[in-house]
Amino acid sequence: MSAHDHPGLRVVRVFCAGDGSGGNPLGVFLDGAAVPESERQPIARELGFSETVFVDDPDRGAMRMFTPASELPLAGHPLVGTAWLLRDGGFDVSVLRPPAGEVPVRFEGELTWASARPEWCPPFEWLQLPSPADVEALDGAPEGHGFVGTWAWLDEDAGVVRARAFVPEEGIPEDEATGSAAILLTTQLARPLEIRQGKGSLIHARPLEDGRAEIGGLVREV
Repeated sequence: MSAHDHPGLRVVRVFCAGDGSGGNPLGVFLDGAAVPESERQPIARELGFSETVFVDDPDRGAMRMFTPASELPLAGHPLVGTAWLLRDGGFDVSVLRPPAGEVPVRFEGELTWASARPEWCPPFEWLQLPSPADVEALDGAPEGHGFVGTWAWLDEDAGVVRARAFVPEEGIPEDEATGSAAILLTTQLARPLEIRQGKGSLIHARPLEDGRAEIGGLVREV
């Protein structure tokens, strides 16, 4: 059986634009405890999403996440998408527990929010480019860089950013919406941001007083 046909698989798009378009696809197994350890990385590789989540205990929010190439202690859009799916499944979720640590989550209108410490995020590098047109013109990661995000101001006064992210080391030539990178950028710039990433995704991000940063966005099931 193909991993795409697995009965426990749910697929959502995370960080959709306001009209519900765009978003980064995410595979989630809410019955992750039923998936043997030896099958998780092969399933993530076959699905080909930038991340696939296995929820080992939905009541506690215990979860693990895999790129096509490896397991990560924390990644952003899996947190937001998994929180949304757990609430949709009737679970009273206020905290998720990925390997990195406890991640508070909350819901505000249509937006789902998660907050985490920047030091928990993968070692993402942000490169500021002169203009949004320079970001658009890229056909891959800038030479000599991997695990990299590129960005430019669309409206600096309003905190609106155009961004694209490339993670070839993890089998992700371009990531449509990268929540952990948004945590790092909003922390680095020390201000709230509206990040327009990829082909049509929207990430809200803001630093918090306790050193964490919060990311939020729209989730839609595929």
